[in-house]
Amino acid sequence: VRVDAVMQTELLFIDGLTSVGEALRQMRTSGVSSLVIEKRHEGDEYGFLTVNEIAARVIAVGKPLERTAVYEVMDKPVLTIASGMQVKYAVRLLVELNRRRALVTSDAGLLGFVSLRDLVWSYAEAGDG
Repeated sequence: VRVDAVMQTELLFIDGLTSVGEALRQMRTSGVSSLVIEKRHEGDEYGFLTVNEIAARVIAVGKPLERTAVYEVMDKPVLTIASGMQVKYAVRLLVELNRRRALVTSDAGLLGFVSLRDLVWSYAEAGDG
């Protein structure tokens, strides 16, 4: 099974200057727990923000939601993996790098993202385990 068969293709983007409070409102309205942070320019990299980062890097340390910018707490650069990579290798890579998710790319650009949970479930469903 390849990563492109498992990835989630609905990506929600946000600007890094947006407040964490606004990011949470967008997550809640859209029913998602993560956002991709837009590139600022051609040579830039994508960022990624999840509810977990907000909990650990904002709420747990007492930062104000409305006065903390997304760029202050996001993960950047984000691990990217090729859409054609086999799921078992993607799992290995995420585990070795202690990551829970990765953006999926191809020559055409950003395609989606995968979580370690979804990769493991798809591997087990395929009967490779």
